[in-house]
Amino acid sequence: MKIAILGGAGAMGGVFGGYLAQAGNDVALVDVWGDGVAAINAEGLRIEDMSGEVRNIPARAIADPAEVGPVDLVMVFVKCYHTESAVRAASPLLGPDTIVLTLQNGWGNAPRIAAIVGQERVLVGLTYHSATLLGPGRVQHAGKGVTFLGVLDGASSARLQRVAETFSAAGLDVTTTDDILKQVWSKLALNVCTLPTSSLLRFFAGQLIKHDGTLNLMRELLREVVAVANAQGIALEEAERWEAITGLLKRATRAKASMLQDVERSRRTEIDVINGAIVAAGVRLGIPTPYNNTMVWLIKSLEERSDIDDHTHPLLRRGGL
Repeated sequence: MKIAILGGAGAMGGVFGGYLAQAGNDVALVDVWGDGVAAINAEGLRIEDMSGEVRNIPARAIADPAEVGPVDLVMVFVKCYHTESAVRAASPLLGPDTIVLTLQNGWGNAPRIAAIVGQERVLVGLTYHSATLLGPGRVQHAGKGVTFLGVLDGASSARLQRVAETFSAAGLDVTTTDDILKQVWSKLALNVCTLPTSSLLRFFAGQLIKHDGTLNLMRELLREVVAVANAQGIALEEAERWEAITGLLKRATRAKASMLQDVERSRRTEIDVINGAIVAAGVRLGIPTPYNNTMVWLIKSLEERSDIDDHTHPLLRRGGL
């Protein structure tokens, strides 16, 4: 396939771009981060796993989507607050049959993308891979996991199967589902519990399950997620989610949360589409969400302390267009 990855010089864009390029796909990593684009074009994409093994993958990085032209698949990995501007800027990538797939964190990106490119193009996904950006053109693949793909109306399609087959051929563990909404909220529950908690305490993933305080806090955050999900007809089970979340944290002991990476770089976080999504749903449904409210307030305070400028801060643009 001919594939363009928006935010391709970032951590997750680099991991997926590297796997897909290594499998023989024509991949363009589209990003406005000049240092990242230059490093990838000069030296290739360097992916390190947790064992220390390093792969150098020849890759093409581009700042201007017009240089790529129409592609078969556009993958969206930019930060949530850059979604609309990035997708609008990517219009030269869209041909009559182009698929647009979001694998972004949080809730709300897919409707924004559909409003720009049309619902018929959009696939929705989530991934349990984790990655850390080490520097320009350098990514640490901190954890492997399954990637779920689907469409919001639950219908299967030839486009969905084509993307799944392409991922599988690249060695990516992928599952298609007719209930992608439940899977998105299942991942959202993980992010709600872990991302702000690790960011506030500067903890790696494994440290979150070593303390009664963090365990109790995450359990209360999860209860609020389950309450607002169930009120919308999304069948999350608290016990199942808790077991899955703690199990993942046990396996990914040294993984660093994406939100913590943002905080360390004085970059705006995605709290609005993670814990903020739970707060918004709670307001709409009349369900109290005091724990998620508190996490939003605290992370917003970190952002203000860092004096982030959404338009001019050079590190902020690293993940978006």
